[in-house]
Amino acid sequence: MLSRPTYTVLGSDPTNRKCRINCYAFQQDAIVTFQGWQYAAFCSPLPDVAEPLYVHLARRRLLEPPHDNPGGWEVLALTDYPQTVDDGHNTVQLGISPGDGTIHLSYDHHCDVLRYRYSCRDLALKPTEFAWISSHFTTTLDYLPGLPASHKPFHYVTYPRFCAADSDLLFTLRDGKAGLGNDHLYVYSSSSGRCSYLGQHLTGIQSNPYIHGLSYRSGRLHLTWVYRGFVHYDGWDDLADAKHKQQAGPNGAENNHDLCYAYSDGLGKTWKNGQGKEIASRDLGISTIDNNSEGIVVFRIPKRSGLTNQESQVVDLDGGVHVLNRSSLPVGSNNRSGVEAVHWRHYYKAPGDDGIWSEFLLRPVYGSTRGRLAVSKTGDVIIILPDAENGRVYIERATKSSGYTAHEEVWSGEGLRGEPLVDLPRLENDNVLSLMVLADTKSSNDIDPGTRNVVVLDFEL
Repeated sequence: MLSRPTYTVLGSDPTNRKCRINCYAFQQDAIVTFQGWQYAAFCSPLPDVAEPLYVHLARRRLLEPPHDNPGGWEVLALTDYPQTVDDGHNTVQLGISPGDGTIHLSYDHHCDVLRYRYSCRDLALKPTEFAWISSHFTTTLDYLPGLPASHKPFHYVTYPRFCAADSDLLFTLRDGKAGLGNDHLYVYSSSSGRCSYLGQHLTGIQSNPYIHGLSYRSGRLHLTWVYRGFVHYDGWDDLADAKHKQQAGPNGAENNHDLCYAYSDGLGKTWKNGQGKEIASRDLGISTIDNNSEGIVVFRIPKRSGLTNQESQVVDLDGGVHVLNRSSLPVGSNNRSGVEAVHWRHYYKAPGDDGIWSEFLLRPVYGSTRGRLAVSKTGDVIIILPDAENGRVYIERATKSSGYTAHEEVWSGEGLRGEPLVDLPRLENDNVLSLMVLADTKSSNDIDPGTRNVVVLDFEL
């Protein structure tokens, strides 16, 4: 079992809105450690005011692992951009470029113009030399440095993500609406301070791909995703249409299908399927992966089987690929109708092009809240599963020594909400599990419902 965690508060989480805006699974690195400092990004109001919300960026210096600096968070509010739209898609994303120490943020999108800002060089490389103030960041931009605002994918952005790759920083986004969009890939060069467009690497044919994440390890970029088939509705082709911005429907998660995988050893310039066969490259004359690309489907999961979008993926220390998702299918079934309750599934691909995929059944799913995967310093896979109906979070461990077949519960806690986020570098390097999640606070009477905070739980493994 894990020991009792250290608990620190980053800021308040708004409770006056219909939609949550913090702690969603598609916030790939909302909390991340870089060179002994931990950074976290979230949206919060200013003190004593409910609206609007502002992007907040926090940092703290970590002492010798596994001990951190209690209460040592510095929190910066970027008050030049108010966030007003009540939409759970409009989260903030955080990335750090290893080569030049710039900190990058992208925020407030659901089929909207790009909103992006980044810091001066060396802010994360030499943090003790910089005060934690907003003047070290650009204003909100509608373009990436080195690319024009007229670049078409910047006009219709949803789900931006960052992923560090050697000394540079990858950035991806979806353009198009739910069920009818494509993914685009960019790289920020730490040497030039400019971005390059790597192309439309995922194309949806009457569908859109929903990625579980981007994972870069040892020169290889790993990508897993599900497709969501598009359902036509009245006005779908109207440029002013906003029905697709609803939190559910008309193209909801019931139309998700198939678990897919591809990887790139060319930083997105070439792509191969899990058997090592090239499926997209300039030499092939095929610029993108689409629904018909050979060998990308690793589990055929039909629509209305409980499969969700953007849950979680992680790559272990040996290059094995792990995916967390869910379905109602019997384990080992292939394209059969659902016959049981929806359970979380741990999907695992052994390292190498001959690595086979396995599927492990986990606990039942209660609600739509998504979980998270991470890898410890010893190579075990940590699985964080929320129980949305009861406000609990469960942590399980899949041991490397068992080939990830042995799963055991190691902790559970109550009064926790949202989709838990994990500081992957800190867990892998320091064996400390930093969990960013929402926590209820108890009121002193039965009339006041209490409040909710964005918190970090630190577990020493």
